[in-house]
Amino acid sequence: MSHDIPNAVTQVRSPAPEAATHDSGPPPGGGTRDAFFDNAKYLLIVLVAVAHAWELVETSRATKALYVLVYTFHMPAFIIISGYLSRSFTARPRQIRRLVGGIAVPYVVFETAYSVFKRYADNAPDHPISLLDPWLLTWFLAALFIWRLTTPLWQQLRHPLAVALTVAVLASVTPGFGDDLNLQRVLQFLPFFVLGLCLKAEHFKLLRRREIRLLAIPLFVGALAFAYWASPRLRTEWFFRRSSAQEIGEPWWTGVVMTFALFGCSVLLTAAFLSWVPRRRTWFTVLGAGTICGYLLHGFLTKGAEYAGVVDAYTWLNDPAGKVLLSLITAVAVTLLCTPPVRHHLRPVTEPDLVWAFRPDLAERKAKG
Repeated sequence: MSHDIPNAVTQVRSPAPEAATHDSGPPPGGGTRDAFFDNAKYLLIVLVAVAHAWELVETSRATKALYVLVYTFHMPAFIIISGYLSRSFTARPRQIRRLVGGIAVPYVVFETAYSVFKRYADNAPDHPISLLDPWLLTWFLAALFIWRLTTPLWQQLRHPLAVALTVAVLASVTPGFGDDLNLQRVLQFLPFFVLGLCLKAEHFKLLRRREIRLLAIPLFVGALAFAYWASPRLRTEWFFRRSSAQEIGEPWWTGVVMTFALFGCSVLLTAAFLSWVPRRRTWFTVLGAGTICGYLLHGFLTKGAEYAGVVDAYTWLNDPAGKVLLSLITAVAVTLLCTPPVRHHLRPVTEPDLVWAFRPDLAERKAKG
């Protein structure tokens, strides 16, 4: 799971692109953080972590249905927010510095850290350390870096969403494409980022309407019922978007169908989810600023539990009550990882000061006389 809001419904001030959050720097003219987006980012990072915890236990039909439902919208929602908060990215020198410091540096650090962790915690000494092959959570940082850099291009196109969907469709039917930097995911998730770029403040205001919030309830109930019916027949690989249709054993044309079907379902569920996100400050609003920490660190907990054989040692975690407890523990853990003290201590990695690495831009030199 960046940063820049033009003006509008939300003015988010954030010192660095937040991987699982995504605002992109302070809005023009400054501003304060917008509680709505911070609330949404915190709730989404909890869903991301809990869904990863569900992968540790045996998958009953009900668990898979919940898993499918959450995976349909949690990353698309993050990416849409990321795109919206990137609308004022024009590749100015200051924005490029923030892009490198807030996304590229954490990518290098955590891609290396996760690879080393895999080697020693999972007794896999041959696991490669490669910055071209994102492992586990770090694919999103690589994707966000690419999407952000291409923002000016999408903003110049007459029909950017149509073009992005075409790119996603072509990726979904092209086997063997995009091993480097996980480009399959970059391109298949691209339409959500472009959609975010196309959104305006009034679109988020529409979600405040009472009728929209009421419609969101039967929509989620219906989606869960459909997921329960479809779960035995549905390949979860579709939701990861890391492979073409042929690579997951399906005919090529299903890639076209699933690209459009999942895009539509994801957008509807994202809208339904956002309609219920509080717009006022809550006890967890402050945690929205630290979701990059929760995103990047929770993988050590879930993978550490997997490598240590926690579920094998405590088989009752596979029972319904055990899954509920595991979900609660994961939610509490990721909440703690988003707290200000963790963000403060992780700042040298997630929000590094790279003044020493860049030349001052012309505007800064003129300001200094």
